Amino acid sequence: MKFDINEVISEMVAAVKDVVGENWNEVLTVANQFLQNRKERLELLAELRISGDISKKRFESRLKDETLIAEAEFHAIAVISKAVAQKAANAAMEVLENAVKTAINIAK
Repeated sequence: MKFDINEVISEMVAAVKDVVGENWNEVLTVANQFLQNRKERLELLAELRISGDISKKRFESRLKDETLIAEAEFHAIAVISKAVAQKAANAAMEVLENAVKTAINIAK
């Protein structure tokens, strides 16, 4: 299975939707916009990790940064609490991390 950023972004959006539940209509636009705006950056980060150009530790550090940025974006929407924003950001980045791990394991 090749790493496909479009598929991963779709899965990230679905993960956010699962977390925010009834607030999805308010979050939908921001979640999609945020992930589309970060798409190239997330793809580069994933490809660098898959190719081994960055270490697991560096990748995890960058994912934490991306998670904090996502959390801030989601929290900017007044309809969800900080805890829900954290969970949504974590869920989205977990999807990316798992996709990268899968791609690395297949490449071995």
